[in-house]
Amino acid sequence: MANNVRPVRGMNDILPPEGDRWRSLEQRVAGLLSRYGFEHVRVPLLEQTALFKRSIGEATDIVEKEMYTFDDRNGESLTLRPEATAGLVRAALTHGLTHNQKHKLWTTGPMFRYERPQKGRYRQFHQIDVEAFGYEGPDIDIEMIAMSARLWRDLGIQRVRLELNSLGTPAARQRYRDVLVDYFTQHQSALDEDSQRRLGSNPMRILDSKNPDLAGLIANAPVLTDYLDPESSEHFAAVCAALDTLNIEYTVNPRLVRGLDYYSRTVFEWVTDALGAQGAVCSGGRYDGLFEQLGGKSVPAIGWAIGVERLLALCEEEGVSLSLGEADLYLLGEDSDICQNFLLQLSESLRDALPDVTIIRHLGAGSIKSQLKKADKSGARWALIVGDRELDAGVVSLKPLRTREEQQRVERSRLVEVLGPLIGSQAFR
Repeated sequence: MANNVRPVRGMNDILPPEGDRWRSLEQRVAGLLSRYGFEHVRVPLLEQTALFKRSIGEATDIVEKEMYTFDDRNGESLTLRPEATAGLVRAALTHGLTHNQKHKLWTTGPMFRYERPQKGRYRQFHQIDVEAFGYEGPDIDIEMIAMSARLWRDLGIQRVRLELNSLGTPAARQRYRDVLVDYFTQHQSALDEDSQRRLGSNPMRILDSKNPDLAGLIANAPVLTDYLDPESSEHFAAVCAALDTLNIEYTVNPRLVRGLDYYSRTVFEWVTDALGAQGAVCSGGRYDGLFEQLGGKSVPAIGWAIGVERLLALCEEEGVSLSLGEADLYLLGEDSDICQNFLLQLSESLRDALPDVTIIRHLGAGSIKSQLKKADKSGARWALIVGDRELDAGVVSLKPLRTREEQQRVERSRLVEVLGPLIGSQAFR
């Protein structure tokens, strides 16, 4: 590579035509979220490091091992965001969005974690993040899960399944934590180094261990649902009953604890068997204590996030088309100045008259034959051809590129009148 200029490991360029697949997916998700009343926001990539330590948890892998953290010129510790929820909560606190208000918000963009790059897992990755602030009852949990289920249906994705759990209140988790410490302490010699370290700081994270040697020990560990407070049990039962009513299939997974410390009550994951080890596609849950944890008043909240790279991979695996659509019209003509000036003016006037039509004008020299090859390669449905003879006769030639119809000549004065129905016709799409 020239001058050895290369991308940072685990941070990828997104080039054509892949960029259009990304945009198509984001547009479809944005449309769904808008129909549910969620509003789009943007928050910074950089936040104070303390924000993530206080929200995600200092004993988590993300904070301990994976964050991109540095001191700026003033000596302030800053971190590239490893996830979006903390930044959105910080923004809500900064701007007073939760003072006697409720908000349904979403954002999208890159996140950063320093980990071993592999397929579906990168150091710069992208998420679609959806959050609701101020809604206390189980109805928002149900809507958030139902909305994600509708996304799979809208996209035509079938190889996903829903796992649910409840983490209860902080007090219930503390009781469970004490029981869990007693259990794992009795088997401390069987724990690996990482789990022994977590035993003193965050024993629930041991349940999320991927070490196969611990599978049996974890399977026999006490179950959090046995220690839930009555209010959380009632809340979770209402969520499950509503999902039954909506015919949304799910599995209660008592080992689902999520990787971030701020979660409480309902947590869920949509998982797939289509992407190998990277099974989680959409993950979320409630975090009712996070606002207070960050210095604000108590605000009930819930959210979920989708990994865009994984979702794109799943769409590809299931044959989901994410095309933005090909060009409608490719303008080309002879190399003479008069023809090229006419095509320039015509392309802009057609864009004014037909704003929903995708128009490409051939740039640069070339024979009509070579230009037609490029028109065909572009995917356009029609070629509009102008030569000196067409100019003299006051017409243009329309050549269909995707059907066996005959080429036709159209008077310039009737061009918009003819093109509108032709290009709008489903027969040519």
